[in-house]
Amino acid sequence: MKLLRRCLRILILSLLSVSVFAPLVLVSFRLKTITSIGRREFIDDLWSRRRDVEALSSMEQEAGESLKGPKPIVFKDNDFQSREGINSLEFGSNPSIEHKDNRFDDGGEKNNSYKATGQHDRGAVKRDKNARIPQSRSVDYKVKEMTDQLIRARVYLSFAPPGSNSHLTKELRQRIKELEHAVEEVTKDSALTKSALQKMKNMESSLVKAGHAYPDCSAMSSKLRAMTDNAEEQVRMQKKQVTYLVNLAARTTPKGFHCLSMRLTSEYFALPPPSERQLLEQKKLLHDTKLYHYAVFSDNVLACAVVVNSTVSSAKEPERIVFHLVTNSLNLPAMSMWFSLNPMGRATVEVLRMEDFEWLSREYDLGWKVHNFSDPRFTSELNYLRFYLPNIFPSLDKVVVLDHDVVVQKDLSGLWHVDMKGKVNGAVETCQENEASFLRMDMFINFSDPLIADEFDSKACTWAFGMNVFDLRRWREENLTARYHEYLRLSNERPILKGGSLPLGWVTFYNQTTAVERRWHMLGLGHDSTVPPDDIEKAAVIHYNGAWKPWLDIGFGEYKGLWSKHMDFDNPYLQQCNIHG
Repeated sequence: MKLLRRCLRILILSLLSVSVFAPLVLVSFRLKTITSIGRREFIDDLWSRRRDVEALSSMEQEAGESLKGPKPIVFKDNDFQSREGINSLEFGSNPSIEHKDNRFDDGGEKNNSYKATGQHDRGAVKRDKNARIPQSRSVDYKVKEMTDQLIRARVYLSFAPPGSNSHLTKELRQRIKELEHAVEEVTKDSALTKSALQKMKNMESSLVKAGHAYPDCSAMSSKLRAMTDNAEEQVRMQKKQVTYLVNLAARTTPKGFHCLSMRLTSEYFALPPPSERQLLEQKKLLHDTKLYHYAVFSDNVLACAVVVNSTVSSAKEPERIVFHLVTNSLNLPAMSMWFSLNPMGRATVEVLRMEDFEWLSREYDLGWKVHNFSDPRFTSELNYLRFYLPNIFPSLDKVVVLDHDVVVQKDLSGLWHVDMKGKVNGAVETCQENEASFLRMDMFINFSDPLIADEFDSKACTWAFGMNVFDLRRWREENLTARYHEYLRLSNERPILKGGSLPLGWVTFYNQTTAVERRWHMLGLGHDSTVPPDDIEKAAVIHYNGAWKPWLDIGFGEYKGLWSKHMDFDNPYLQQCNIHG
């Protein structure tokens, strides 16, 4: 019996030993069968978990490009003061001990944030502690981040109760002052000092505290949206004010120009009248159809001087050039005196006074310009005299009309050999949508009017004034001046046109305009600061159409030299009137 009990005891102990050691043997055998690839996968999985933590920590230094979502931050205990310190801020809601920022607790959301930026590749991150997420953002990201920090700090301050003087309120105000001083007049990251970068880190720490003190993201979103709307409204108001001031500047004449006109006028009446011989010699040239005749309608002495100077200096045969400058009685003395004191070499210059055109009021007593505009640039009679070229120059067959805000860079004699294809007007087209000079008919013409809709195609190609070749013989044959008066009368009776003389030109010369090569006339230097320099250099005529004229202070500085190089600013009259290049 004793032997039986002893055997049972040994058997039970053996079974217990097997049940204990068998799993250990099996596990040990299983570990020996793990391949090297399996071990690497296992180690890589451990490293991927470590990289997640490192990436989140690095995002405290690497911010996003915008404020589209909350900034990913891993909060650490050493980033904050004690719980009692936070509770004593009395700023928003006091976080409790159990309070936890769960914005980044979800692993799926965390991974999505990486995918959204498109800048983190888990397999490409190095395993050292200083690894950084590859970036593809602009080089001035830190300056933008500082600006965003200032906005967020001001939003948090707005959440503070009125008159609040808590520790966090004081801290945010101090951080705002420091950061504003650090980024003052700084636009590039390379200009930031180490002190500025440290202030950026300090601000981020303060913002983290404020985020815990006031964790309501909906309130932050609403506040930022309100600030955005307010900023957009201010931008709209500023744009309106800028537009008004620019247009006001464009309408006015610089003080120096007034001074110049007065000095030239006083000198003009002291001059002896020209001799009859001089008048007879000039008269022959003025009516010679074999010469190159140019017409300019303007009351700006210096602008006309630049047009004439640039044309003559660029011409291969300046002796064949005849300029007809048409102005009003107020500016005739100054204009005449300037070209008497500054002769254009072998070229001929004639100054005409529009009040001497007696036929204008006699034959067109019903009115000959648009009356429903207040802008003097649109109401000036000189703008509309171009529609009476056959009357002004009855002995000429062809004339080139130049605006006073152009500069001629190349010889223009080729314009007299352009094939007009039986048309009256030769001009550069402005119907290419990819260009800044693009214009459509319906921008200035009311096609809702049945008369306009029946007569014209809204998709017809538009063209520009500024440099135009006119065949005066064909003009007389088509009697286009009468057509001009018909649409002028209609525009004064009902709103079919707007924008001055340009839409009147479109309807007057409709189907009577042929396109000339774009190299003849480059537009946009008075409103577009991005005109390619190569295009400017190749152009025969550059046009400062727009409000930013080269003789005004608001003119684009990069284009002013092209205009001022044709003016001698050492001229005593210009110096006396303080006119400089």
